[in-house]
Amino acid sequence: MVQSSSQLRVFVVDDHDVIASSLAMILQFLGGFHATSFTDPREALRAAQFESPDLLITDVIMPQLSGVDLAIQILDRCRNCKVLLFSGQSVTASLVKSAQDRGYDFEVLTKPVHPADLLSRIQRVFDGTALQLSSPQSPESGALSAG
Repeated sequence: MVQSSSQLRVFVVDDHDVIASSLAMILQFLGGFHATSFTDPREALRAAQFESPDLLITDVIMPQLSGVDLAIQILDRCRNCKVLLFSGQSVTASLVKSAQDRGYDFEVLTKPVHPADLLSRIQRVFDGTALQLSSPQSPESGALSAG
């Protein structure tokens, strides 16, 4: 069964508003996803109680709660959620390794990222479920980056 990206709910979490909102817009307009951005990982966690995301894209290093801890807590509530970690910092490796030691295997996307690369990685994350992106377009904007 082919699932359209317009049916998928994506939570984008980054403590930098410009990154979170830009990624959500890229996912909505270029990928056709139903994307919601959050700058506070605790808000995303609360939202997951009412609407289970199909995909969580989260920055790893955030002041309130790490993206790894957020992903683990979301997965405890939403077992079928896919996770894509997003980071531009080197300390990410130790956090991801710690999660792997606890039985979690997260895909990590390195900042900066070009929109086409982001959509390609999302396609790979959903490979087992035959995801069909809505109205694929050729993204011409530059890469997104931040701490």
